[in-house]
Amino acid sequence: MFEFFANLFGYLLQFLYGLINNYGIAIILFTVIIKIVLLPLSIKQQKTMKKSSELQEKMKVIQFKYKNDPEKMNQEMMSLYKSENMSPFSGCLTAIVQLLLLLSIFYLVRSPLTFMEKIPTENINHYVQQLQESGKAVSQVYPEIDLIREYQFLKEKNPEDANVDKLNIQMNFLGLDLSKIPQQNMTDYTVYIIPALYILSSFISIRMTTAMQMKNANKQKEEKATIDGTTGKELIPQEENNEMDAVMQTNKMMSWMMPIMSISIAFIAPLGLALYWLVSNILMIIERLILNKVVKS
Repeated sequence: MFEFFANLFGYLLQFLYGLINNYGIAIILFTVIIKIVLLPLSIKQQKTMKKSSELQEKMKVIQFKYKNDPEKMNQEMMSLYKSENMSPFSGCLTAIVQLLLLLSIFYLVRSPLTFMEKIPTENINHYVQQLQESGKAVSQVYPEIDLIREYQFLKEKNPEDANVDKLNIQMNFLGLDLSKIPQQNMTDYTVYIIPALYILSSFISIRMTTAMQMKNANKQKEEKATIDGTTGKELIPQEENNEMDAVMQTNKMMSWMMPIMSISIAFIAPLGLALYWLVSNILMIIERLILNKVVKS
């Protein structure tokens, strides 16, 4: 399935590369287009997040009221979701799409000759064999990246082969070689620039998400307070307070999982993948700032 989508995305990336003849700029434009296509999903996700936040008060009442009757609690929860026209699995679609993009674009960036340039597998295997017979090192994981680096050598070996010209992909972007893999170039400081910027953008994104969650949690606590005769407010039961804090901690841990996994992959994948994630993160931050202002539940 991931190869299918990688092949599909490859047509778009090749079209963009054909227009500007620069792999880095093509990836940036590719990322922008993907974000635009997924914008309806992002808007729906934002609405769902806001509506879910508003439902927290009603859910807490149900949890407190039926804490000793799990079956009744589940029934009431499902009735609440139904009355509010929401699904308890509404957030799953976004997670599935993110995972699909993560792996499909990893396939695409790992094998640009297969998915972007559409070079037949037998030709690729032939070029790899030529490199190996000449004593040149070929990665088991990223053989196509090595073929791109050895374009001049393979061109001399196969002067009449039209497919060899497709190996000549312009990987230089602002002085950075997007074909390089950080794990294989530890002494080259330039391979850390894009991953470092990606980590920074991830930190900003997580801080934004955490701040929004804190704001919603505080709002829920304020709304939960009731009249108590002395101060005009009743303290939130400690049991429910602890539940809300536990939910906050869980959400915080979940928000770190995807960036940590992405960073780990970014250090063992070509820099083109990290560039995609960096641009995607920047666009996501801008998108959240705008949608948070304009999207209503």
